[in-house]
This record gives sequence, structure tokens and C-alpha cells, in this order.
Amino acid sequence: MKAAYIEKFGGPEVLTYGDLPDPTAAPGQIVVDTVAASINAADWKVCAGEYGGTPRFPMVLGRDFSGVVGAVGTGVQDLKVGDEVFGVLEGGRDGTYCAKIAVGAAIVAKKPATMSHVEAAALALTGLTALCSVEDCLKLRSGETILIQGGAGGVASFAIQVAKHIGAKVITTASAANRDYLRGLGADEVIDYNTTDFTKAVSHCDAVFDTVGGDVATRSFAVLKPGGRAAFIASGAQAPKPGRSDVTSLRPAVGRDRPHLERILELRRVGAVRAPHVVEYSLAKAAEALGVSAARHLKGKLVLTV
Repeated sequence: MKAAYIEKFGGPEVLTYGDLPDPTAAPGQIVVDTVAASINAADWKVCAGEYGGTPRFPMVLGRDFSGVVGAVGTGVQDLKVGDEVFGVLEGGRDGTYCAKIAVGAAIVAKKPATMSHVEAAALALTGLTALCSVEDCLKLRSGETILIQGGAGGVASFAIQVAKHIGAKVITTASAANRDYLRGLGADEVIDYNTTDFTKAVSHCDAVFDTVGGDVATRSFAVLKPGGRAAFIASGAQAPKPGRSDVTSLRPAVGRDRPHLERILELRRVGAVRAPHVVEYSLAKAAEALGVSAARHLKGKLVLTV
């Protein structure tokens, strides 16, 4: 099968496009003939070796996908060859920048005919992460105020829509060029991080959802009111420690399961969310796309078409 993979750690330039053996379906698995796979920030971090561990090369990058069931392993009863599905690989696994993916059947969901494969891939991990963060971890409620850092990114743009659907007031940070885009997603206020210090423009928030990391994450505690809580997905495995004792710092657990994927579909069905702005690349140009992602200034999502 065709795949984009690495044989050593490094920048996006180490990504190779070539041929690897086809996977087979183990018991409880399906093999998906990939149509689309999205690029996430985790991918270039994996490429650079930032997550540690013992690497097994060649290593295919990527975590979410959409495609068609091409083979079914023993014990799989609820999916069949020809079904259109989408999902996210098991936690700790990478390997969707390729033409065929073996994955546990229980953690994928059927893709509706009204959704394209590109849209499904763009919504999979971003939607899963946003839901686990905003609904499950922060437990955001109607009438609360939330600051979402890095609003133009895939996860944050989905989170903005979820927060508005819940009934919260949504403030977000972004460049001025993305202001209209984010207002269109439902943001009540967009702060230009190039010209404005968000800690001086925002205060008394009930919640913060940070997708940026670094000093943006640690400074985010300043905008919380007493009893507020903050969730972080770009600060490593542990949430940063607040410099105050009256707020809660959280690291969302982003599990893989079908119910969360079906929750994404339900929110889309009722019009609460829509796919982010998407730029498509062919799988053969995965290295170029990964470089764009690593630069960290894109709007929405990058999706590889296979």
C-alpha cells in the first residue's frame, strides 16, 4: 500500500512517500480502505520524537481517518465490507497516512452519506478532543463564560461551536485575519493576540480551554474567577500548575469510543457544528502539509486525500 512514513525522527522533511505491506484484520478489527486522513499537531510532534518511547520504524504518522471497510476480522458483527466509516486510532497509536488501516471495530462509527470523507476526517479527532474537553472535563454550563485559546485551530474552532450550543459566552484569541471566521462560528468576542494582552482584556471567566501551550497556558489562570477551571491539551501529559490556589487545572482524557463519534454526528445533524475550514493535500504531499501544520499558523484543518 502507499503510505507516508518516517524512518528516523526529524522535521517534516524526513517524511517519505512510498510502499509498505498491507495490514490484515485481527479478531475484532476491520481494515479500512482510507479515503481521507487529517493532520493534527500531534503528528509533527511524533515526527520530531517529542513523545519519547521506543520507536518502531518505519512509522506511519496520523491518528484520524475516514474510508470504506475493506475487510472484517472474526468477531465483528456490526460492520461489513463496503460500510463507510470514520474514527480515531486507539490511544498511543499512529498510522493513518496510508491507503489501508487496521483498527478496532468498536471504536469507529458509520459515516452518514450526507458527510464527505474529507469532512469526517477533519471532524474526528478535533471533535473528539473538543467534546472530551468542553463537555466531559470542563463540564461547561449554559450562562458561563469561557476563554478558548487559539480559536482558529481545528480543535478550538469545534470547541467554540460546542460552547455556543451549550449556551455559554465564548471569548477566543486569534489573529485579526481570522476574526470574521470565528465570529461566524459563534464567538462573542475575538481578541487579536498580536496587539492585545488577553490577561488585560479578559477577567472573571468560569473556564478556559487552552490549545496553544507555553506561556499562553500558564498566563491563562489569570483570567479565571475564584472557583474557575482550566483545561489544557498543548502542555504535555500533565496540566500546568496554577500560581493560585482557588482555581482548578485539568488535563482532559481523550478516549476513543463510538459514542463520542456519534455525538459529533448528532451535533452536526442539528446544525450545532460544522466542519472547519479545510485545505486538502494528496497523500504524496504529506511532508509539505506537515510543514504547514508545524508552522502553527493555519486556519482550520489540513486533510490528506488518499
